[in-house]
Amino acid sequence: MTIGNPDIADIMVRAGFEFVVVDLEHSYIGTRGMGELIRIIELGGAAPLVRLSSNDPVQIKRAMDSGANGVIVPMINTPDEALAAYRAMHYPPTGTRGVGLGRAQDYGPGFQEYRRQLADSAVLVAQIEHERGVANLDAILALDEVDAFVLGPYDLSASLGVPGDFRHPKYLEAIEQVEAIARRRGKPPGLHIVEPSLDELRRVIERGYRFIAYSVDIRMLDTHCRAAVQAARSERTSEPERTTPTERGAGS
Repeated sequence: MTIGNPDIADIMVRAGFEFVVVDLEHSYIGTRGMGELIRIIELGGAAPLVRLSSNDPVQIKRAMDSGANGVIVPMINTPDEALAAYRAMHYPPTGTRGVGLGRAQDYGPGFQEYRRQLADSAVLVAQIEHERGVANLDAILALDEVDAFVLGPYDLSASLGVPGDFRHPKYLEAIEQVEAIARRRGKPPGLHIVEPSLDELRRVIERGYRFIAYSVDIRMLDTHCRAAVQAARSERTSEPERTTPTERGAGS
């Protein structure tokens, strides 16, 4: 989600998505909006995740205190960066997260229960979107602290010098390398399908991807609107020219 409208979150949850990601990296959604969206997603029965704007311990703490089930951390390139994110999610002695009382802790009474469940329930997703991250992926996925990863195709292709060219041999070689490492490490391979395409969704599932972020709200809206307008205009231009009853009478 990049549009900070609660109704959109509600629609997505009712559609049956298992998780919805609130995007702080490429949107105008702020902390207050994030909290409202997390509440709606969770109350609707889906898992609220937050994609951070950076690997920032303060932002991680605020997302988790707001009730996020986990975070997607952009531009993870090394195991140390992944571990830093994990520590920011967890309280001492495991981590470095400061203790606050918010929605996640039932505003106070649920703190101890939240603390006990945190190790088993909090999800850390590493976003791999640079050639350095691909080079270090084996070591990153070797960490028990990392639950899953997701590829960021645009940034990854840009780091390889072929921005947006998802058919370039350099990009395809990197993807094959990532898939092989994921199979060997037994971590669910993840991918962000940016453009809404059911054919692409089926293709990546067939390739073994199991943690799939499907499209973006703005791309879903834009794609459907443009397709509808194009179809309507095509129908209009293909219609035979109509005459009015007066014109028909004049010609008879």
